[in-house]
Amino acid sequence: MPMHNPPHPGGSIKDLCLEPLGLTIKQAAEGLCVSPRVLSNIIHGKASITADMAIRLAEAFGSTADSWLGIQHDYDMWQARHNTPRPKVTQFYKPQEWPEDEPVAV
Repeated sequence: MPMHNPPHPGGSIKDLCLEPLGLTIKQAAEGLCVSPRVLSNIIHGKASITADMAIRLAEAFGSTADSWLGIQHDYDMWQARHNTPRPKVTQFYKPQEWPEDEPVAV
């Protein structure tokens, strides 16, 4: 079930990883081998968790990269659906051509 306006995943890094361990952004950034600015931008919702960062977070804090990317994906999709003006996209297929139970090969 989709969340209603999910929080940016950067808050989860702060709340679930840094604060319980008493880590500063600088200490965590050093351990993740990124600059403090990179980590700070993610924590403050100014940047996204990339696949590379998800792997680093998983290695450092014992979670999975897929879980971090899933949180980021949920946030991005909600933002795209609710906060981004949608252009009028041309529909190139007829709805009856794609049965609901068959995946569309891309």
